[in-house]
Amino acid sequence: MLGVAASVVVVWYERRVPRRKRIGYRVQLETPIGDGASSALPGAGAGSTLVLIRIENDGSEGIARDDYDGPESDEGFGLTAVFGNRTVSSVSVPLTHRSHLVGHLNGRAGRRGLSYEGGTLRIPSVPLNPGEFFKLMVVLSGGEVHRNRSTTLDAKPPLFSGVSRTITILLTASVLMLAGIVFFGEEDRGPIGCEGGTLTVTGSTAFEPVLKEVAEEYRRDCAEAGPEIDVDPHGSTAGIRELVAAGREAKEDSPPMVALSDGPKPDGLPELRENPVAVSLFTLVVNKGVGVKNLSTADVRRLYRGEITNWSELGGSDVPVRLVSRDANSGTRQVLQRQVLGRGETANSSVDCRTKDDSTAPVLRCELDSTDLVLRTVAELPGSLGYSESNRAAGQDVTRLSLDGRVPSVDDLQHGDHTYSFREVEYAYTYGQPPTNSLASSFLMYLTRTVGQGVIRTHGHLPCHGPGGERLCADPGL
Repeated sequence: MLGVAASVVVVWYERRVPRRKRIGYRVQLETPIGDGASSALPGAGAGSTLVLIRIENDGSEGIARDDYDGPESDEGFGLTAVFGNRTVSSVSVPLTHRSHLVGHLNGRAGRRGLSYEGGTLRIPSVPLNPGEFFKLMVVLSGGEVHRNRSTTLDAKPPLFSGVSRTITILLTASVLMLAGIVFFGEEDRGPIGCEGGTLTVTGSTAFEPVLKEVAEEYRRDCAEAGPEIDVDPHGSTAGIRELVAAGREAKEDSPPMVALSDGPKPDGLPELRENPVAVSLFTLVVNKGVGVKNLSTADVRRLYRGEITNWSELGGSDVPVRLVSRDANSGTRQVLQRQVLGRGETANSSVDCRTKDDSTAPVLRCELDSTDLVLRTVAELPGSLGYSESNRAAGQDVTRLSLDGRVPSVDDLQHGDHTYSFREVEYAYTYGQPPTNSLASSFLMYLTRTVGQGVIRTHGHLPCHGPGGERLCADPGL
């Protein structure tokens, strides 16, 4: 990219800056003429030389009379040609299709025309458009005749100077060499920053598929370093507690552990360092026999308060409501309580999710310790209502509900539509700041900044360090 950018800058500079208004000339013909030419050319005689000069605007802008600022510009002359020890015998303007230029050269409207004295030829201030030119045929006497090294008579001047061509060729060669190194170099090299050692990744079960895939990618890309990464999620709260315990046991060192949490850590834990990873979308799910596809936030709150006991009250099937929830260690449960319910869930009233153990409870409610268990139970149990990370629920035999008529959509979030409320920022926590050359630091960089971003998006999350994610992760309340 730098090579291409530098080439563009060189081209622009060459054409626009030093060559905006520039006049060039070329000697297109320089040949001796004898006595036989004297009748056709004024001033021609033995020992004379015929010189054909082309004067052209080879800049990028037009040249007006006022642009000439030579010492004789006040007298109407813009250019002066000096022929050394030779004498100008005569000068004429060859026939040209640019008849308006002939008038300027021969003098009109009170302006001076071509003038010469000795070996000096004074040329009027002629306005020239870009690429426009005129020619002068000059007869000289005395001096020597030199070999003509000009280009062909009316060839255009080169587009780029030799310097710019050399720079462009070198930069292009550098880009091609770099591309060759990238595409044909050693394929088994890992990304910059590969580290060995051991690392435990725990916490959110909703984020488990992302963590497992990223860990596998890291192990493959950094095989030479020999990293050992154990992904063992069992709930956001449990993961935070495990990280704190490991950190306090390690005392001064940061333990080789990363805990993922659906939402921010609890208050009173300043030693935990926060790393925003992604925005996760969650969804309410029901058994397919319920017959409901959308719920308002008000209805969801009534369901979890036990005020609605049968789905027929919401226009669904005549089947009792069963609430299949996550246990207290779940970050997903805390997201539901913060973002949708505005309060905690009611007490647990069933162990097996099928039999109500508390006869006084208005509805059956049970708790499970993983997202997968919740989804399987909701798929099997008539009348059941649960919740899950949105993408995890997509491949299950359950119905995902819209909330207030809105469906979870990463594209909507990325493009500024933040009206879907059942969402939360996923954070990765470490105990203190792990060393920069540690596996924990390297894995976090891999997860949040490089390969992990693609994996995160594949699993239905919005990366915090990608388009649309940075602002939302910095201010989750948007």
